[in-house]
Amino acid sequence: MSDYAVINPATGEQVKEYPTITDEELRAAIDRADAAYKSWSNSSTVAERAALVRKVGDLHKERANELAEIIVREMGKPKAQAVGEVEFCGAIYGFYADNAEDLMADEPIKLLWWRRHRAGAAELLRDAARVMPWNYPYYQVARFAGPNLVIGNPILLKHAPQCPESAEAMQGLFDEAGFPEGAYENIYATNDQVEWVIGDPASTASRSPVRSAPAPRSPRSPAAT
Repeated sequence: MSDYAVINPATGEQVKEYPTITDEELRAAIDRADAAYKSWSNSSTVAERAALVRKVGDLHKERANELAEIIVREMGKPKAQAVGEVEFCGAIYGFYADNAEDLMADEPIKLLWWRRHRAGAAELLRDAARVMPWNYPYYQVARFAGPNLVIGNPILLKHAPQCPESAEAMQGLFDEAGFPEGAYENIYATNDQVEWVIGDPASTASRSPVRSAPAPRSPRSPAAT
């Protein structure tokens, strides 16, 4: 039995089950992310990565109703709130695309103790793995994926077991937007598998970008967790 399934919260009915990734498949996903880091991350420009992120945001807006229906099924979110979450994600991806050049630019950082200045910028960290919660299936991903992909950090993403369909849908959006293989990898992994993913030298699961500005927040936006 898989850990990942869509279960209607109103009826308890299992709508669809998704197979848990095997160890071999997971190692292959890590290898693809590592290959993307060595090729795409180091050869693409900020403007090129921003254009891909923008396309992801546009696809969220274009398919807001379709994507919203998925999380209504998965976790019982009211339809209007679900549409609002998807549209807000479109704005988040748009923000990082619009401001990518400024966010990635070097800037002087004053070091008071030594009275010197040095340049600081967002850092390319290699493959970034992240485990996501169920409560805002799209938003939680957007605020992590947007800045990391602009920086050029490939992503290994394990979503909550309750959210396999939205996780699959997001993988499709990143693929359709034109991200190369390995740049965004959805993994249906167990907690035990995640433990050794974190320990893999190719992953930076426990690290965060040195500097990534927060996306715009609206009064009705989900609270960051």
